[in-house]
Amino acid sequence: MISDAINTLSAFLGRRDIPKLTKEALRSAYGFSQADVMVLFGGSIIAGGDVLAQAIKNNIAKTYVIVGGVGHTTQALRDTVQKLYPDIPTEGKPEAEIFQAYLQYRYSLKADYLETKSTHCGNNITNLLKLLESNAVPCENIILCQDATMQLRMCATLRKYRPDFRIINFASYRAQITPDSIPGMWPIDRFVSLLLGEIKRLADTPEGYGPNGKNFLAHVDIPKKVEEACEDLLAHGFRPR
Repeated sequence: MISDAINTLSAFLGRRDIPKLTKEALRSAYGFSQADVMVLFGGSIIAGGDVLAQAIKNNIAKTYVIVGGVGHTTQALRDTVQKLYPDIPTEGKPEAEIFQAYLQYRYSLKADYLETKSTHCGNNITNLLKLLESNAVPCENIILCQDATMQLRMCATLRKYRPDFRIINFASYRAQITPDSIPGMWPIDRFVSLLLGEIKRLADTPEGYGPNGKNFLAHVDIPKKVEEACEDLLAHGFRPR
């Protein structure tokens, strides 16, 4: 079924290594109750801001960072925020500044640092690492929060540059094929095309982003059931984005 194929890809790409962002969940999984750093990436839909706000309220990390300049998802974020919260300025703003304004407007909270120059997943990570180093932020373990379609790629990119980090994935949402209740959610056709595009990028082939291809990220094993789900969706006319 198409729905099963979509949900298979969504679950594979949208990793959450702990069930919720609480001290208890961290302690149970990793033996510590507070991460060094939590990062929200601006490629996320607006629901990522709600996740970061809850994490800050739960005191889940020592330092909070929002990473995101202007890229292919920026205008969608601007449009969503402007529609839902017209008092928040978005025109010409990078993703990190929009999310920071959202946090302050809705929750009276803010991240400790913003990175506003990155334009894609690769320099999301390299600029993040430069920011942490230049501000002498201690980091041995880190929570990554990105749009569910790109969560696994973000993790694999960081593993390429810092394999010594303990990386904790927490995708900004978990979506089934009727994700209408998720704030700012992609239209379903675009969601499926984003999922298919990610699998194509993650493949460790000459055309992919892995070490045997463009070498943008660490190797990712793609299970057979995920490959079969992609074939099913392609056969039904969906195309990668």
